[in-house]
This record gives sequence, structure tokens and C-alpha cells, in this order.
Amino acid sequence: MPLEIESKFYVNNLPGVEARLKALGAVCLVARQLETNLRFDDGQHRLQTEHKVLRLRRYDDARLTFKSGKTSGNGVATREEIEVIVSDFEQTRALLEGLGFRVFFVYEKYRALYRLGGSLITLDELPFGSFVEVEAESAEQVYRQAEALGLNPAAASAESYQGLFAAACRHLNPPPQALTFQAFAGALLSPADLGMRPADEG
Repeated sequence: MPLEIESKFYVNNLPGVEARLKALGAVCLVARQLETNLRFDDGQHRLQTEHKVLRLRRYDDARLTFKSGKTSGNGVATREEIEVIVSDFEQTRALLEGLGFRVFFVYEKYRALYRLGGSLITLDELPFGSFVEVEAESAEQVYRQAEALGLNPAAASAESYQGLFAAACRHLNPPPQALTFQAFAGALLSPADLGMRPADEG
């Protein structure tokens, strides 16, 4: 399967990163818009137990994604990924539920997608902070692109948004049931609460 190699960076100044992207000649592939993600598993939680991901995403199109074989090192996540565009988000959800899968995690964000050279850069606004994702052909290329954007490679994280959600929930009582803007309304969290540090400081 194709490999996905990426890192996340918590940032304080997302518009500043976007300005840097544009100055470097990055091409905007998808303008900022809301993205909704549904994670699925079966009744035995087999996918989570095996560290696999089955996700249905609605963004500029609808996509069904399967990921497996995750490895992490020095803030970079590498995993196998299969992704296909589907014609109908709701019908695909019904198909998965008909096969016995159920939604166990919902998360949303505002995302803008850019291409810079051979890398994909996403600017993500989540209920608990702003992030830059850098996806490239190698860990070294991830670090180089981060530096080009003025980000500290040492602040890279291989954590998923579900993992960051779990970290956030440890600081909230009662913990929210979903990673949505409505569920997190009024919540105040620091980068340290997520186990991260801003990549655009110092």
C-alpha cells in the first residue's frame, strides 16, 4: 500500500504560516472550509485494537480511507494508506453501517490545503488549537518543509487528532463526546495540555 509520511505542528499564528506558504509559491488546492470526519469500528473494536483506521471524510469531496501499520519516530508518523473518492457521503456511511461498522469518533476542523513542491501542507483549525500538517515523501523532507515555513522540526508530533482529543479530555470535566466546535465551546486548553509545544515560537 502507499505510505503516508506526515507530522503535525501546533502553531500560535496560523495566518503567518499561510502568508509564508504563499510567499514560497505554494498552490492552494482547497480553500478553507469545514471538514467532517467519521471514524468507524466493529462491535469488537478490532480496528482500534490492531491500530487501524477506517474513516469517512467530507471536505471538498467525500473520501473513504483505510490506514494501517503505523510507526512513529522523531515526531513523524508513517503508515500505509488507501484512499478512494466516493460519490455520496451518506450512502457510504449507510454501506459501512450495513456491514456492521459503527461510528465511534466524530471530529471536525476548518482546513485549507496547499501544495508546496512535492509536499502537501494543511492549515487546520480545531476546537482546541491551530495546527499545520506536513506530508512529504520522507521524514527528512517533512523537516525541511517545516523549516521553510518557519517551524521548529523539534516540535513535530506524530500524534493523531484522536490522540490529541484523548489528551484534551483528561483536562475537561465532563469530557466531551466528540471533537466538534459545539462540544468544545468554552473549553480552554494550552498546547501543554495536548502534550505539544508551539512550533512557531522562538
